[in-house]
Amino acid sequence: MKKSVFLGALTVAGLAAGASAAATLDDVKARGKLNCGVTTGLVGFAAPDENGRWEGFDVGLCRAVAAAVLGDPDAVEFVPTTGKTRFTALASGEIDMLARNTTWTFSRDNDLKFDFVGINYYDGQGFMVPKSLGVSSAKELDGATVCIQTGTTTELNLADYFRANNISYEPVPIETNAEGQQQYIAGACDAYTTDASGLAATRAAFENPGDHVILPEIVSKEPLGPLVRHGDNEWGDVVRWTLNALIAAEEYGVTSANVGDMSAQAGDNPEVNRLLGTEGNLGEMIGLDKDWAKRAIMAGGNYGELFEKNIGENTPIGLARGLNAQWTDGGLLYSPPFR
Repeated sequence: MKKSVFLGALTVAGLAAGASAAATLDDVKARGKLNCGVTTGLVGFAAPDENGRWEGFDVGLCRAVAAAVLGDPDAVEFVPTTGKTRFTALASGEIDMLARNTTWTFSRDNDLKFDFVGINYYDGQGFMVPKSLGVSSAKELDGATVCIQTGTTTELNLADYFRANNISYEPVPIETNAEGQQQYIAGACDAYTTDASGLAATRAAFENPGDHVILPEIVSKEPLGPLVRHGDNEWGDVVRWTLNALIAAEEYGVTSANVGDMSAQAGDNPEVNRLLGTEGNLGEMIGLDKDWAKRAIMAGGNYGELFEKNIGENTPIGLARGLNAQWTDGGLLYSPPFR
């Protein structure tokens, strides 16, 4: 078992080394389309709507990058990936970036040879159970069956948590969130564990969400973020600074509604001027034109707009900003300066 995991890591690392020689920015421009890896379907984060159009918080970042690079937020091929297939898809070059609930860890960064370009959601692992189970704490799950996605950090966190609390469990392995949802509803497991945001999104899709409880324990830190292959720094900069542009735009009050007016001429805030290209040449420094950030913001709004539209408190997902609030509002969200 250990040998197969080790060889799997080497295989992904080898693929990454081969694919990193390509200039992804040039490839995306020549192709006229961004290949963006997303989850197989997690309402609020990435899922096709009734018309087959992909929508969600992570999807919004894909569209922002496409708008920045190609001038068209719809020039995206969304590639569904599972916990097992996501890294191979990125390493092989099948996708240009991965915008999927993926935790930034040391080994993924260094052993698998990927670059996490930032954090777009500060999360933590939790547990959901049927209300009828009568459980109010994860520590009451001794002997429970637990649905768990394989190939994820949550699989390892689950083992650590139960071991640390000297309680037992029986894992029920699943490949995708959709499978987990089906298994959980069918009663194949007593509890479902994944990132707390994923639990909220999953519960929101149930016919009777109120019949299920998300337990209070958060058993890990899960900094989720988009990632690209090692060795293609120019492309990494494009994805990194597109994310930063959305975060900075919220801080400075630049929205999808006012970005057209604010970018028409230089205003009183030099940093906003540099962000929107009315001063300086920041776009040129990352291989784009001066309007790249303007287009990214127009695609779906700034970070706050994307959050509130897709997963915020007024959506069925109902997530509060919490740690994902701007640093000026007590959160951890913070963009380096546009200077």
